[in-house]
Amino acid sequence: MKKFINVRLKGSQNLNSIYVENGVIRKIMLGTSEDNSLGGEDCETIDVEGHLVVPPYVDPHLHLDYVFTAGLGENNASGTLFEGIQRWSESKGHMTVQEMKERIYSGIRKEMLHGVQAIRTHIDVTDPTFTGLKAALEVREEVKDILDLQIVAFPQEGMYAYKGGDELVEEGLKMGADCVGAIPHFELAREFGEKSIHKTVELALKYDKLIDVHCDETDDTQSRFLELLNALVLMEGIGTKTTASHTCSFGSADNSYAFRMMKLFKKSGINFISCPTENIYLEGRQDSYPKRRGLTRVKELHDQGINVCFAQDSMSDPWYPLGNGNMMMILDHGIHIAQMMSPEEIQDDLDLVTTNGAITMHIQDRYGIEEGKPANFIVLDAKSEFEAICERAGILASVRKGEYLFQKEPAKVIGAIDLLK
Repeated sequence: MKKFINVRLKGSQNLNSIYVENGVIRKIMLGTSEDNSLGGEDCETIDVEGHLVVPPYVDPHLHLDYVFTAGLGENNASGTLFEGIQRWSESKGHMTVQEMKERIYSGIRKEMLHGVQAIRTHIDVTDPTFTGLKAALEVREEVKDILDLQIVAFPQEGMYAYKGGDELVEEGLKMGADCVGAIPHFELAREFGEKSIHKTVELALKYDKLIDVHCDETDDTQSRFLELLNALVLMEGIGTKTTASHTCSFGSADNSYAFRMMKLFKKSGINFISCPTENIYLEGRQDSYPKRRGLTRVKELHDQGINVCFAQDSMSDPWYPLGNGNMMMILDHGIHIAQMMSPEEIQDDLDLVTTNGAITMHIQDRYGIEEGKPANFIVLDAKSEFEAICERAGILASVRKGEYLFQKEPAKVIGAIDLLK
């Protein structure tokens, strides 16, 4: 047995002790007593020194098959979603499964070193060779002990805009993908976008899969595929297993429409993902001024009790030139753009990159710092939620099943003048 002492948990001003046995949290006790009655004399004691301990970061929307592909072909000169898809289409056919695996691993390493232990990756299946999916399936098996990795069978070039795309998505599910994906706003006409939503729900029911749709990733207020997706999953009772990613156009919708939809979202239990850095970079490209921010109504969804979380989306690919898997950076951008920095909101903002993402990925039964759950958590270089967010705190340690995945030394200032000591 191990005992982590001087643990500061989210929402608590007190220090706690976490007892771990066989990789599972056996007991959480208030205080830092040296009483060995629970663990015995052989209980290993690890002092967290009062640092904030939270569940691992979750990145519920990432494209691991695209990471570090920026510059492989022509640049995305317009900086738009649509040209990004074109540039990816031009370059993706030249990759091997091994090359794709190396790229996927490079993205995973980046994220895990920033405290991520759960990733949902969209993998492009508008590729009859399934190069990306084969690579991702192999990686998922290889990392299963250290990372929760979900795979979305995602038709990047459209379920119907790409000939046979619907059949490729279904084949991807048969091969082992965890989620059904779609991109209705990229289809050739509204009717095809609606057809893709119907097909997505049909496949999810047929194969008992989760749903994650790239939904209305556009400023176009007439793009309302979210409404149809929500209605279908509400009627089928699978809202909690469904995610609407991006929903940028809902951020541009008028308040009367939003008022009606909020009630329906709450009724269905649908989940939302916003990708702050990506959305603000890609959207608003057709605006002069005023210029839209590109984000969905994150604050309003959260205030209504609807599950919403943040994600990285891209790391240096045809859509977004930067990105390093640091979810604290994503959170920082997101709460600024969404204006979620009241004292009360700051106390809970970390949920946007932890617990809420786990709910979206439908892994909450094995996620969280609770007795009986796996001892998975991260140690932040901060003593409170406010300090963590204000200082953009780094990760001191990542723990999986009670064992360190890594530890880091806190940053130190050396050779400083008196004023800076």
